[in-house]
Amino acid sequence: MRRISRLTRAAVGVASLALAATACGGTSSDSNDSGGSKEDLGLAIAYDIGGKGDQSFNDAAFAGLTKAKDEFGYKTADVEPTEGETDADKEQRLSSLAKQGYNPVIGVGFAYGPAMEAVAAKYPDTTFGIVDSVVEGDNVASLVFAEEQASYLAGVAAAKATKTKTVGFVGGVDIPLIHKFQAGYEQGVKDTDPAVKVIPQYLTQTAEEGGFSSPDKGKAAAEGQIEKKADVIYQAAGLSGQGVIEAAAKAKVWAVGVDSDQYQQEALAPYKDYILTSALKDVGGAVYALSKSVQDDKPLTGTQVFDLKVEGVGLSDSNPKMAEVAGLTDAVAKAKEGITSGSIKVETE
Repeated sequence: MRRISRLTRAAVGVASLALAATACGGTSSDSNDSGGSKEDLGLAIAYDIGGKGDQSFNDAAFAGLTKAKDEFGYKTADVEPTEGETDADKEQRLSSLAKQGYNPVIGVGFAYGPAMEAVAAKYPDTTFGIVDSVVEGDNVASLVFAEEQASYLAGVAAAKATKTKTVGFVGGVDIPLIHKFQAGYEQGVKDTDPAVKVIPQYLTQTAEEGGFSSPDKGKAAAEGQIEKKADVIYQAAGLSGQGVIEAAAKAKVWAVGVDSDQYQQEALAPYKDYILTSALKDVGGAVYALSKSVQDDKPLTGTQVFDLKVEGVGLSDSNPKMAEVAGLTDAVAKAKEGITSGSIKVETE
């Protein structure tokens, strides 16, 4: 099984989109006057709920920003969300970044959809990107992923690793995006071993209730599933997922990480021996790819799909204990081949 967990490779951005290297971008003249002249700055990202330090989704985006900054030598910006913010707050944040001259400007997360649609129309010379949502606009790139495919592989791994024939799924918020994670995971489990039971649970109905930003909620949910004999728990819950991993490690059962290779995350090092694997999506590669396309003066627009075939999603194999689970490595490799060939069709609901 081939690892694709190193976000700084940005393989999906380079290989699948065939982007070529160009010279560095300009630096700021620090003019905030929308009518004044200023050189373009570099990449700016606006974080989703949970912000930088979630060891998952947002940190993956930051890895892409860091790669772009190091390679192109330009100024970058990354901006945190605020508690209980509105679409108007997001619109103001994106507008401010575009007005300062950042290009591209990327909203990390589907919640930026309405704001980006409004702001992109006001700044037609700026390229915008949005992760996990589709926004129409001549200057907007929608960076979406086949999360269900990575989750299917996670389900295969879980079915092979469980000893109790019971595994869990913890979703941060009960929304269509997270349903894709659940659907792929459950299908992977059932296709591998129909006798394995999956216990699904969502932390909240809305993001505003803290489903993606409350490790305590994740921990409580995992503890409840462990009481029901789940010995592998897959979480798609942003910052809340840290609580799931903590609970799993305390109970000495397996956790499955998400988005980033969570076995490699320094903040999760105390629990790493119990992080079996992680369902990856190369948000960092997508962020870098869009930034590079702007550098090349060939900005990406429209819907850009990052799937298993282009290594936009996958499954990590950093934990050496993963190879010790009988049949797991071969089963995941076979499932990956089936998905990329089209013989396995992964459900999204």
